[in-house]
Amino acid sequence: MTDLDASRLRDAYDTQLRPEIPDPVPAGVTIERDGPLVRILGLDQGGFLTYRTLDGLAGTELDALIARQVEYFRQRGQSVEWKLNAHDEPADLADRLRAAGFVPEDRETVLVGPVAPLAGAVPVPPEGVRLREVTSRADLERIAAMEEQVWRADRSHLVHGLEREIAADPQSITVVVAEADGAVVSAGWIRYTANTGFASLWGGSTLEQWRRRGIYRALVGYRARLADQRGKTLLQVDASEDSRPILERLGFVPVTTTTPYVYTP
Repeated sequence: MTDLDASRLRDAYDTQLRPEIPDPVPAGVTIERDGPLVRILGLDQGGFLTYRTLDGLAGTELDALIARQVEYFRQRGQSVEWKLNAHDEPADLADRLRAAGFVPEDRETVLVGPVAPLAGAVPVPPEGVRLREVTSRADLERIAAMEEQVWRADRSHLVHGLEREIAADPQSITVVVAEADGAVVSAGWIRYTANTGFASLWGGSTLEQWRRRGIYRALVGYRARLADQRGKTLLQVDASEDSRPILERLGFVPVTTTTPYVYTP
């Protein structure tokens, strides 16, 4: 599918990518269901809640579903993220999450774009920078160290999560670093969603002194070529406000927004 109509792309996103369940499931990750809600444990530092739709739940039934998640993670002493998309129903879902103790974090834009045009252009990083596919723990640790410089926060969970995904199925994910003078200056990875036309892009953090040189665009193009080689036709990204304009110039279409609502015991 390469129709760039936003509503059609959003329908494809909803039906093919949601709920966002890892496939295959990495070792140490648990998938549980509570009605229409999918609860994922062990994938990241906290839990993750995802769904395609809430099957019309509203009012007291919806409040009870939310309360069960709060109690579940309160007993575990663990935070949990409820991924809320702007077009999710009911319309007052965000209000109900806040009332239950969930706190919204930065909103991102869900973008979908065609693989073919991006894959057809040769990704050219700036002089002195090379792109390389990596799988080793040592390289994953270098990525986490780079991200910690960017975000000023612990990113060690990336090492464990990516390592487990690669071990579960090295064909389902590719991690790419941009290196200069032996140092990782940017990195991104791509997940190939099984039995769909989609691949999704993640990461893309770049050290401040290396920004505005085309490294991010080169990483996008490189991963688009990987998606094309695997027969994927669409790319999906949850984009920050920094990366959204770049991706739109590359042909990506905004289809909705997404906000992580986080409950912390």
